[in-house]
Amino acid sequence: MRLFVALSLPDGVIARLNIMCSGIPGARWVEPGNMHITLRFIGEVDEPTAEEINFNLSHIEAPAFDLELQGLDTFGQGYKAHSLYVGVPLIPALTHLQHKVESAVARAGVPHEERKFKPHVTLARLNKPEAFRLQSFIEGNNLFKAGPFTVDQFTLFESQMGKGGSIYTALEDYPLT
Repeated sequence: MRLFVALSLPDGVIARLNIMCSGIPGARWVEPGNMHITLRFIGEVDEPTAEEINFNLSHIEAPAFDLELQGLDTFGQGYKAHSLYVGVPLIPALTHLQHKVESAVARAGVPHEERKFKPHVTLARLNKPEAFRLQSFIEGNNLFKAGPFTVDQFTLFESQMGKGGSIYTALEDYPLT
């Protein structure tokens, strides 16, 4: 099983994000149903490890909080940009939840994530984009804001490769208090 833990987005936020998803030649835009904020990518695990992860996640206690999305940026620069994303401010409640998720996954025997947590919503995957078009797109949409919206749960997802890309299936929702 290929797993990750994420925050789902409200339908209204997804609709606003989807409106932006055009205008960069060669971009592979994320399907609206796949838009989310990843708290922890887990990767391939066997069934017993998945069950232990689920058990550990179900015991996380953290408060609900409000979150907003703002601005656009890329991972990689210029023609080396490989992902276009909408930013998520790194607020204490989000950081607290992400640390708890990281600890729960690590207790199941999955190695700690080496990369620093950078919350975001991926809009598109890029392959050697025209730097000028990409920069123009970012400048034209950089004032984007959505929210605040209440985050009252997080979700364990399974990712399966399909013909049109990854298919995400929610396996379990975990409430925040």
